[in-house]
Amino acid sequence: MYAYTDFDRNFVRQRAAQYRDQLDRHLTGQLPDDEFRALRLQNGWYVQRHAPMLRVAVPYGELSSAQLRALAGIARDFDRGYAHFTTRQNLQYNWIPLDKSAEVMDTLAAVHMHGIQTSGNCIRNITSDCFAGIAPDELVDPRPYAEIMRQWSTLHPEFAFLPRKFKIAVTGAGEDRAAIGWHDIGLHLLKNDAGEVGFKVLVGGGMGRTPVIGTVAREFLPWQQILVFIEAVVRVYNRYGRRDNIYKARIKILVKAEGQRFFDDVEAEFREILERDADGSAHLIPQSELDRVTANFVVPAGVAAQPSSGIAAPADAPAGYGRWLERNVHGHRLSGYRAVTLSLKRTGQAPGDITDIQMELAAELSDRYSHGELRVSHDQNLVLPWVLESDLPALWAAARSASFATPNIGLLTDMIACPGGDFCALANARSIPLAAEITERYQDLDELWDIGDIDLHISGCINSCGHHHSGHIGILGVDKDGAEWYQITLGGSDGTTLSGGPVPGKVVGPSFAADEAADAVEAVIDTYQAQRQGGERFIDTIKRVGLDPFKASTNAVRRSTARHAAPDDVSAE
Repeated sequence: MYAYTDFDRNFVRQRAAQYRDQLDRHLTGQLPDDEFRALRLQNGWYVQRHAPMLRVAVPYGELSSAQLRALAGIARDFDRGYAHFTTRQNLQYNWIPLDKSAEVMDTLAAVHMHGIQTSGNCIRNITSDCFAGIAPDELVDPRPYAEIMRQWSTLHPEFAFLPRKFKIAVTGAGEDRAAIGWHDIGLHLLKNDAGEVGFKVLVGGGMGRTPVIGTVAREFLPWQQILVFIEAVVRVYNRYGRRDNIYKARIKILVKAEGQRFFDDVEAEFREILERDADGSAHLIPQSELDRVTANFVVPAGVAAQPSSGIAAPADAPAGYGRWLERNVHGHRLSGYRAVTLSLKRTGQAPGDITDIQMELAAELSDRYSHGELRVSHDQNLVLPWVLESDLPALWAAARSASFATPNIGLLTDMIACPGGDFCALANARSIPLAAEITERYQDLDELWDIGDIDLHISGCINSCGHHHSGHIGILGVDKDGAEWYQITLGGSDGTTLSGGPVPGKVVGPSFAADEAADAVEAVIDTYQAQRQGGERFIDTIKRVGLDPFKASTNAVRRSTARHAAPDDVSAE
């Protein structure tokens, strides 16, 4: 893991002290709310439906057990005893009183954490593959590059007030588990025929009202030049991006509108920056800096390849253990080791939510079985990256005791969901009750395993924090005359080749009332089971038979013609 230098430590402490001064002046009436709003947002503090919400950055998803214990303490001492992991490798608190927010900032700084640039129109927390550095299919470890980008972009004075928020994702594996096609800039580390490292660069992806897959801007960019190219892209966006319409302010709209002219301007800006490098002004990454940062991302002390005898469950092992091995235990680049997912999806708890006690239990498991390191996944779970194969039986028993061992990773109940209307002031509908109803219906593990791999994503509004566009089944909350309704899309994908690369789902028809939505999902599942051939996966059945059978089955769910007379307020665009 990256170890903070004296500069890093002083930086976050000074930022926390600066925020404390701003908060004190605001609470005493010296700093009006309109002026304070921009300052708190830059540090991750929102004001949501009921209370302030803090978003804490977990850069590229890497977390230590000490940090997780500190996060548990914040949940217990300042919030209501729980927090929420997001799809972008952040942690959110929903109930911290604003007058306690400076204390929380100090607590985070003490464990090298913060909320800087987790909000506002700036470059946000840079995300990556939760299996970075350990995945068998990885060509280049993306973490050192992500850390360099994080340091470069943090409080970058030129990019502090962009037309809209800006998100970057980076991966170095064969499979795109970071969903790079759905980001403003998506970066794929690879090697050319000469063995040189570089980036495939995608620009202009995003969800929201208009789902767009990023366009390839460079097939291969030398790694030394990546900051310069990002600077060129963001500079052109900053110059020409829409600021008059919040719905048209994202870079995807500019790229779509300008087409090749946008990329020509980026290339011109890129060349101009490089031409000025004679005076050292271009942000080329020197080998020495990459080496310095890379030195932090090494195999933990005491970890070394071991002879592997496989992980098949013994004949007398409980059935749950075998299923856990198949679903929650993943391959590793080091022989004798595995990565293990701790499932945060369970009955009675919202997807991605975790209590202070659960955080402490996860930290303990990390210390005992993973050298004090964890990862936050895009799917809102936790991952232990350094588990000995010989420790798997003991870890399963401990994880089961802590309620982390549900063998549902990749299955229907391992769903993604945003907090929705229960917390978010922007949401049109609640996500949590619908997620709970679907989870309750599919508690039978035999049934779940028969259904097989399905990505179910739920968003409470068109801002798409639940990534509904990329779900095999996507659910979007919409508002009809003040009532909650839900639109269903099918056939979307995050980006893995197994799912056909990044693809936005297609709407199956008019939206469903709140008491129909779970029935509509059940109708989709039933139709899949009736239509599939052999061991065909859900996404492959969708591709083969199309949407018509699913439209017919979901139409039968609608209970009242009168209820559906009003037009939907959201189109697929």
